Amino acid sequence: MENILRKCQIRNQLVRECMAECLGVYIMILFGCGSVAQVTTTQDKKGQYLSINLGFALGTTFGVFVSRGVSGAHLNPAVTLSMCVLGRHPWMKLPFYIFFQVLGAFLAAATIGLQYYDAIRSYSGGKLTVTGSTATAGIFSTYPSDYLSLWGGITDQVIGTAALLVCVLALGDRENSPSPPGLEPVLVGSVVLVIGVSMGSNSGYALNPARDIGPRLFTYFAGWGVDVFKAGDNWWWVPLVATCIGALLGTLIYELLIEVHHPSPCELQVLGQQVVELRKGLELEGVGVGVGVGPDSENPKEGKNGTM
Repeated sequence: MENILRKCQIRNQLVRECMAECLGVYIMILFGCGSVAQVTTTQDKKGQYLSINLGFALGTTFGVFVSRGVSGAHLNPAVTLSMCVLGRHPWMKLPFYIFFQVLGAFLAAATIGLQYYDAIRSYSGGKLTVTGSTATAGIFSTYPSDYLSLWGGITDQVIGTAALLVCVLALGDRENSPSPPGLEPVLVGSVVLVIGVSMGSNSGYALNPARDIGPRLFTYFAGWGVDVFKAGDNWWWVPLVATCIGALLGTLIYELLIEVHHPSPCELQVLGQQVVELRKGLELEGVGVGVGVGPDSENPKEGKNGTM
């Protein structure tokens, strides 16, 4: 078995990174959309909104665990775009990462569609609908609430994704207060959780273009039809565009308010030398004080006689 596995080994780094991104997103969406499917098809009898928050949070946690050692666990085109803008990721890899992130989300949605096929049909009366009281397209992708305006939805996605990037960048900032080794995936999942419980009611907190368009494409091909793109006044493009804008905004905010102000290595070296010199000065001053205090230092005999 070991010899067979060795023959399957891929040495191309980009291919390995793309496969890791695909599998990481697959895990994230499998647990996330799976939790939505369970809550929806059981009509809140086997889970509620918090179950969905936990599903996406823990899905993100384990998706990061799966892929971070190979690809860095972006799992999100908006994150990959931000890393490219910061110069921390090659632009050449951007389209490959995005394609495999979307592919992972599509395959995860297909898996949930297969797993919950009977439940979805039973819940919706055999009809695959996008809107209405028994709509099931929302199991896979995000749609706006009835009261939400287009600009309100864009604002919602920009703010949520900006908050995500600020927190993610803080967790990875070694010059600030980085997360303890090994806990990064848990803390990233916690960020997704807190965004979900605080910003999820307007439109389902997509935060991630791949998380939305991959499952949306699945529903289009699986029978929900073109309505998945028409619903919500053609809402489909908002989770694609607004999330990227939000990611870049969050990146800019963190860079301008926090990271750009960190001392450079040269400044840290100079500061270290100044601290060393200051310590030496204090030590010498302490020695001088210890051997030259009071009148006895000038005339020891006189001082000694004076104490008798």
